[in-house]
Amino acid sequence: TVFSQNPGYLAFARQKDKQIKGIIVVRKDSELSAINQLADQSMAFPSPAAFAATLLPQANLNLQDIPFTPKYVSSHDSVYLNVARGLFPAGGGIVRTFNNTDPKVREQLRILWTTRPYTPHAFAAHPRIRQGEVERVKQALIEMGNDPVGKQLLETIKFKGVQTAGDADWDDVRALNISVL
Repeated sequence: TVFSQNPGYLAFARQKDKQIKGIIVVRKDSELSAINQLADQSMAFPSPAAFAATLLPQANLNLQDIPFTPKYVSSHDSVYLNVARGLFPAGGGIVRTFNNTDPKVREQLRILWTTRPYTPHAFAAHPRIRQGEVERVKQALIEMGNDPVGKQLLETIKFKGVQTAGDADWDDVRALNISVL
């Protein structure tokens, strides 16, 4: 959404049948039961520009006027470890990395809150790329889902396929008024 404004990247595709959600985790024994209880707390996040794990939870906290202090700890695993150790009352992540974290850490945590689903990352082209070239790349990505080797490659990155997309598909993200970059 930021780079569509300047220098004018144009989204042409996205992951098929996928939406992305952020989560906020707390220790399993935490008394926190609602995100408004995080007001004025320091929270762990992987990095300032991590879309689902940082930007989505932060934008939702801001929209609900819940003040917090972000602390960046470099990775999803570090978020979960810092919250499990009690160094932060809560932290941002995504379900996939939460499920993949060390079971000894994950067993000490619970998901307090989940964002609503949002349009996932875009395949986008710089405005200097000719439309014919963009169209060929888009068709190749989409056709991967119909080819046995392409399907296998997509499965390695947990994609069901790629679908056509347009700029308006990210209006849900724009509505969050994220201005980090």
